[in-house]
Amino acid sequence: MPAISKKGQHMPQSPIRKLVPYAELAYSRGKTVYHLNIGQPDIKTPEIALDAVRVHSLDILAYTRSEGSDKYRAKIADYYSKHDIQVTKDNIIVTTGGSEALMFAFGSVMDTDDEIIIPEPFYANYNGFSTASGVNIVPVISKIEDNFALPPIEEFEKLITPKTKAILICNPGNPTGYLYSKEEIGKLADIVKKHDLFLISDEVYREFAYDGIAHYSIMQEEGIADHAIMIDSVSKRYSMCGARIGCLVSKNKEVINTALKFAQARLSPPTLAQIASEAALQTPQSYFDGVIEEYVERRNTLISELEKIDGVKVAKPKGAFYCIVELPVKNSDAFAQWLLESFDVDGETVMVAPAAGFYSTPGVGLNQIRIAYVLNQESLIKAVSILKEALKVYKD
Repeated sequence: MPAISKKGQHMPQSPIRKLVPYAELAYSRGKTVYHLNIGQPDIKTPEIALDAVRVHSLDILAYTRSEGSDKYRAKIADYYSKHDIQVTKDNIIVTTGGSEALMFAFGSVMDTDDEIIIPEPFYANYNGFSTASGVNIVPVISKIEDNFALPPIEEFEKLITPKTKAILICNPGNPTGYLYSKEEIGKLADIVKKHDLFLISDEVYREFAYDGIAHYSIMQEEGIADHAIMIDSVSKRYSMCGARIGCLVSKNKEVINTALKFAQARLSPPTLAQIASEAALQTPQSYFDGVIEEYVERRNTLISELEKIDGVKVAKPKGAFYCIVELPVKNSDAFAQWLLESFDVDGETVMVAPAAGFYSTPGVGLNQIRIAYVLNQESLIKAVSILKEALKVYKD
């Protein structure tokens, strides 16, 4: 039998999706499963975006430009200007989701065996993107005791080698919900300038900032235009995960020109999804005000319920819709599988994402899970009550 590539063998499974067969088994047994494992918002997609697809007048579903349509990119630039981010359409490459934008960024600024420093825990697919690109992640650990704040800059400096090409952050963070401050972004800006590195910021959760704290983008930071690469997506902002439209944004012309070559190789982003995404830019602020209010209430409910469970530690998120929870178990992978295979309360159970997959350091995060609070408050309360009962009887 022909051999599978080493890259393929090393490609990590998704910690979010790998338990799906066990969830399907639970369904087959008639169980109800509360999904706390995946960041699929239950908020309705803006009607204006759906209507744009329903009533389009296209006769041919043709290719668009590899970098995305001029009209859409110009409107994205206008959207950013409202958030104090001054860019033009020529600074933007439209991509097939934020995932492709990250792949383009990795391919544009790093070669095989180069290194990228990422505070962990981090979005699990960063592991996959790095493996696919032949790039090595060098983690710097943030801690639940510090609410996953930016680690001291000295910890970053210790890790920089001649192979280091970039630092990557997610702001607000998946899976931690941490929102980096202007001061923290300034510290990162100083270090990338000092060591001539790129600063890549995954900002797909920009609108999801709580407690009156404003999101601060790396594109607002002065003096790092040639270092800054921003990753964005419509997926969470407009509850349009299935549209698969994102973008890479940079004022560095060489980065944009290089990313464009990767974009040309895959031809173009999806046409209908761009039409929907362009229309979504007209979504009124009232939509976001309502969404933020809802997520703040969900967050507060979730944290309050979790803090009632003995032995559980939880970091309070300042953005996005995730939190990391430390459980009194040795292995959350085994616990998550057990919940689906062997436990229920009156025919109901919960599905969580084991957090070890959000780290690249072996053995870290084994007793943690990520919870996505994308369910309504009643369901969140029910799900946490099931989790509480499960912890009472679970044996490692």
